[in-house]
Amino acid sequence: MNTDVTLDTREITVDGVRQVYHVAGRGPVCVAHSGGPGTGWSYLRMPLLEQRCTMVYLEPVGTGDSGRLPSYSLDAYVTFLDAVVEHLAVPRVHLLGHSHGGFIVQRYALDHPDRVAGLILYDTSAVTGPDFWEAAMAGVAAYASVDPEIPAAFQRLTSATDDETLTSALREAIPAYFADFPRRRSEFADLLNGLRAWLVPQTSEPFDLRPRLGEITAPTLIVTGTHDFICGPRWAKTLHTSIPGSKLVELEHSGHFGHLEQPAEFADAVTAWIAPG
Repeated sequence: MNTDVTLDTREITVDGVRQVYHVAGRGPVCVAHSGGPGTGWSYLRMPLLEQRCTMVYLEPVGTGDSGRLPSYSLDAYVTFLDAVVEHLAVPRVHLLGHSHGGFIVQRYALDHPDRVAGLILYDTSAVTGPDFWEAAMAGVAAYASVDPEIPAAFQRLTSATDDETLTSALREAIPAYFADFPRRRSEFADLLNGLRAWLVPQTSEPFDLRPRLGEITAPTLIVTGTHDFICGPRWAKTLHTSIPGSKLVELEHSGHFGHLEQPAEFADAVTAWIAPG
């Protein structure tokens, strides 16, 4: 991954808690919120988008050099995102949310519609719950035909009690998130070695924005990978059919990380949405 563009690292304080973010590129402002929760932001860096956009990458609260909270609710993540948007001091921004980051930017768009120029909902969902997790675990079980160790890695991932164990388990489980990790293992070696994760205790709250998706007024691009076992086409289509005027792009050779698996196609779709022409 070519990351020649220099990152400008900044920080603000929100109710006494530090929020770090990084800025790279030029053009329309796009704030990117990574997934997890608890996964380090750097996997989401998108050098091709930096050529056409000003990319703003959050270090989500609870990870990296950002501060820590006793527990982490969706409201808390939205509050910290809003603080960054305000600090950028531009009238409206594009928001790109990957996976769990997509939950956050959907809520932000509903709560602060006047600040959103556009949404990119990337490998995410409008709902979690029994059906969501049952489908995800079926995907994990199916991947055992490729790597028999994967189900055990996910068990360690869900039972980790410290940051180092969680990071190790994530690195072991990550192949299942790609369309064809075995063939491209060397290509993604640096990503694997650079992954970090932090335990972020979540508040127990239901997540289902489906009844409110029709309220989203921002132009919305939905991007999904055909082989994404956790936030794939089924969930993308729910978003697409419920958000007025949205566009759906499916990356047929990607899993959960289309910006890495099909970087040119991903960047073309997103830049055409944010900065056409």
